[in-house]
Amino acid sequence: RMLLRRATSRLSSAVRSAHTIAVLAGDGIGPEVMEEAVKVLSVAATKYSLDLSLEKALIGGAAYEAFGDHFPQSTRQLCERSAAVLYGSVGGPVAEQHLPKWANAEKNAVLGMRKAFDLAVNVRPASVYPAIAHACPLKPEIVKEGVDLVIIRELLGGIYFGEHTTNGDEAHDTCTYSYDQIARAVKVAFETAEKRRNKLTVVDKANVLDTSRLWRRVAKDMAPSYPNVELEFMYVDNAAMQLIRAPSHFDVIATENLFGDILSDAASVLPGSLGLMPSASIGSKINMYEPSGGSAPDIAGKNIANPAAQILCASMLCRYSLNAIEAADAIEAAVKATLEEGKYTSDIAPPGVKPCSTTEFGDAVAAKI
Repeated sequence: RMLLRRATSRLSSAVRSAHTIAVLAGDGIGPEVMEEAVKVLSVAATKYSLDLSLEKALIGGAAYEAFGDHFPQSTRQLCERSAAVLYGSVGGPVAEQHLPKWANAEKNAVLGMRKAFDLAVNVRPASVYPAIAHACPLKPEIVKEGVDLVIIRELLGGIYFGEHTTNGDEAHDTCTYSYDQIARAVKVAFETAEKRRNKLTVVDKANVLDTSRLWRRVAKDMAPSYPNVELEFMYVDNAAMQLIRAPSHFDVIATENLFGDILSDAASVLPGSLGLMPSASIGSKINMYEPSGGSAPDIAGKNIANPAAQILCASMLCRYSLNAIEAADAIEAAVKATLEEGKYTSDIAPPGVKPCSTTEFGDAVAAKI
């Protein structure tokens, strides 16, 4: 599950010798859940002889307080010399978004990272753990079929990055894709499918959009290089329905920026909590790993946030950037075992079950590595 050798332009290439990991905890619950991820990653590094140097830097509101910049030069420089970036959460309270510390903090930090490091492909797994199937909003008869999928989303093209104009009562948003942009995402998708269940669904709107027809052409052109992978195409409206009605149908989904944004957010409810959803953003030289949830300032500092997504980001980092497959598998297995023994943070605890703290969950996972 969630397997890639190395999610860069050369997935099987050797890892950088430095093994410096940039740790950007960010705001809100970011520092709390990051502390648990670093704890688990450090235990795994010791057990599996990974030579890592975990170096911290500021991002988001915390960086603005110190430097007057949400993505300061010192943070950029650390990332540039790192093998990977372990990223937390950025953003402050809704009522304070007008303050300079928080205004455009997420945009400046996240989009700044994407632009600086060419983070063009997003990998977001969504799995329902049997031990917490009660937290999934779907009917039990759907969940019992198994929910374990990965969405590959292109990040730097499409309508979000096209021309946007408004003339009076008329507005225009342009969606543009090149063959190479699409091929980069589809390559990651095929290679992900090869390491999972050998099925790839390309989601588009090819009955209407020329860009979607180009996605289909690229996928068909690349398919012969992956003879063991079953390739299918599905319209995005049907995909949205099947994601809820029959999620077990999917193994790997590949799609463009807008569709991927919507579908990945829909898939995020399947595990039962955003606290269980890691993700990776794949660049040409470096990858960034971040939980799918936000900074949750309302619960920051209370030691109740679910650190599982941040911990699973550490697993993805081991797998994709370090090619440390044993360490990655061990972290995933430890998270699963922790849930199976009934350790639940408040977001996933069943009625009548006392939730554990952020620290207790992290300790339990670390003890199982």
